[in-house]
Amino acid sequence: MNLFPEKPLTDYHKTDTGLMVSMILMWGIGLFTLFICSGKYGENVFGNRYIFVQRQLFASLVGLAGLVFFAFTPLSKLRRLLPFFVLIAIIGCLMTFVPVLSEERNGARRWIKLPFMRFQPSEFVKFTFVLFLANLFDKNERIYNEEERSVFPAVVGMLVFIVLIFAQKDFSTGLFIFLVGILMFFMSGARLAWILPFGLLGIPFMLMMILTEPYRVSRLAAFLRPDKFIDTFNYQNFASRRAISTGGFWGQGIGAGLERLNSIPEVQADYIFAGWTEAMGFIGVLLYFAILFTFAYKAYKCAVTCPDRFGSYGTFGCISIILFQSLANLGVVCGLLPTTGIPLPFFSAGGSSMIVTLCMCGFMINVARGDGDSYSDVQKIKKEDLFVVGEGGYERI
Repeated sequence: MNLFPEKPLTDYHKTDTGLMVSMILMWGIGLFTLFICSGKYGENVFGNRYIFVQRQLFASLVGLAGLVFFAFTPLSKLRRLLPFFVLIAIIGCLMTFVPVLSEERNGARRWIKLPFMRFQPSEFVKFTFVLFLANLFDKNERIYNEEERSVFPAVVGMLVFIVLIFAQKDFSTGLFIFLVGILMFFMSGARLAWILPFGLLGIPFMLMMILTEPYRVSRLAAFLRPDKFIDTFNYQNFASRRAISTGGFWGQGIGAGLERLNSIPEVQADYIFAGWTEAMGFIGVLLYFAILFTFAYKAYKCAVTCPDRFGSYGTFGCISIILFQSLANLGVVCGLLPTTGIPLPFFSAGGSSMIVTLCMCGFMINVARGDGDSYSDVQKIKKEDLFVVGEGGYERI
């Protein structure tokens, strides 16, 4: 399979209003949900009902700057900046191992301390990793001799990023990046001879990572035997499902049932969708999925129709991260998946996730805009690859 279409640049649309509108709606509903769910917890812990909303707004402003940068910087320039992005991602991950520069939470060091906020480097790794693979896959596609093609650099880069994240004891993010990477390998048309052994070797490694950490074993046991851990590991999930069922079809309304929502520990984080469901009910769930799938459809359509392989693969990876991360989070909230710690994009309180999500949206908007200057290098290379100069002018190879 190959996402790159053989289409002339003149057939490419300049804008996609549906992509923009669905993105804005996701952000707006997420901020509204955080507002109605985090008030009492913020007041009890920090003495400020709006602290999480204020932090999310600040992260949104920073993310908006990133969105504008990635939306209006030509793709050719972004590719030249890619080594710089990779270096920042690696240095950021390494900084988490320096006690003076990092912050420890629940026995893990995943955050670095910045003057104005705490930042989680593994979130930036998601975006950088997608662009890294997209760049290498595009280069491979330009090599017409299949025997000279190699995904070895992509495999090595993937291993480096995953090892750095696992070293931070961030198992869920490392596993998520691994699965998205495998999906991108498959969609790029890479040979299964590379993908299958790599995937099979990853299975025992993942099992080892789970079994070597007692709390991961406990989470898995709680998922398999939920009735035996209601007061401990499953308390948060049980309270979440109770809130969801309370929402019913029409919901309890804004502000209703918030006392119950605050019985969910840190509801503003990974379990925030329970707040949206209790307030808005089944109708609210349908609305969320309608917006999410519209957003995903528009982005995937952009990936399929993009005349640039780098933009195509990058858009595919970015929307896959947002979509599958959302579905994984909802699976945890509903009790269909074990607790993972993966936030809900646009909804969960967390500046790192919001900033990186908006940066990925900026990249997708860039690809959807289809600025001709961004693709000039690709079109030139494509012409040179397909034609040679002969006595009668250009001849197709």
